[in-house]
Amino acid sequence: MQRYIGLDVHAASTTMAVVGPSGKRLGQEVSETTAQALIERLKAVAGERYVCMEEGTQSSWLYELLSPHAAEVVVVMRSERTRGPKQNKNDEHDAYLLAEMLRTGQAQPRVFKEQGSFQRLRELARVYTMVMRDVVRVQNRIKALYRSRGVSTSGKSVYSADHREAWVAKLPEMARTAASTLHTQYEVLEAVRRQAEKDLVHEAHQHPAARLLESCPGLGPIRVAQLLPIVVTPWRFRTKRQFWSYCGLGIVMRSSSDWVQRTDGGWTRAQVQQTRGLSRRHNTTLKGIFKGAATTVVTQQHADPLHQDYQRIVTAGTKPNLAKLTLARKIAATALAMWKQQEVYAPNKHRSQD
Repeated sequence: MQRYIGLDVHAASTTMAVVGPSGKRLGQEVSETTAQALIERLKAVAGERYVCMEEGTQSSWLYELLSPHAAEVVVVMRSERTRGPKQNKNDEHDAYLLAEMLRTGQAQPRVFKEQGSFQRLRELARVYTMVMRDVVRVQNRIKALYRSRGVSTSGKSVYSADHREAWVAKLPEMARTAASTLHTQYEVLEAVRRQAEKDLVHEAHQHPAARLLESCPGLGPIRVAQLLPIVVTPWRFRTKRQFWSYCGLGIVMRSSSDWVQRTDGGWTRAQVQQTRGLSRRHNTTLKGIFKGAATTVVTQQHADPLHQDYQRIVTAGTKPNLAKLTLARKIAATALAMWKQQEVYAPNKHRSQD
């Protein structure tokens, strides 16, 4: 007998609601958010278990923890429209709603949580991203301090330890101690960033796909190391268009008031203006990776055939931002094809991806 289980997870407690195949509510209970307590509660539910929870801080851990004890574990990204009336908002309501969504097939969109052999790489990539954000934040604070005193800080020499004393000397006495503190913080974080980058690239090179993808234009060791634990396997995507949509590079059309009434009383589709845009449900990290790869090809890899394609598109009258989007789509399709076919980049073969 199938049992649909919704989990409303919080740091200290988890509400578990169970629904039968007919929609009948079979009960709910609250337990600690610990491995032993959750496994015991789940095993106490007789029948074939299907578990549903929201995307959150604990969702990856719970997916790994509960997958061996359930027929299926689903993690969903929910919007405010699917949460129900706000006056009914409580843990029990949310848990039953998740179970009911899974029972009726409305648990969408699902978040891919399978990590395979990329578990360690995923954690290193997450940490590297956090450290990089901290480094950029301190860099912005340093430049903001100098600008607040009327000192121009164009370029990167303001961050250099070799030029530190010269830059600090440009500030009035009252601001020099603050500047020295920020410079010291930057130097410490920069050392941490370099070590995090080294660990990330070393771990990525333990996987054969990394060397293949690094041969793709615009995809260096860092971008490949971030891409691998997100995609995990290229066979998730049957076509390149599915991959584009996941990366936020898929073109979508939006319209409203599509139908007009004819004189005979029937209805026909009106010639309305449709708004074109990119898919809104996507992985933001992947979008940044491929847009960054396109920028690298445009600004640095002038001898690459893809750069020539970009120049040809711009010369034909396409706006540079749209031409760069086309280039990002080509790079994404190329990377997917290379990964599936297990082969390095070949310009004559892979340039035709569009």
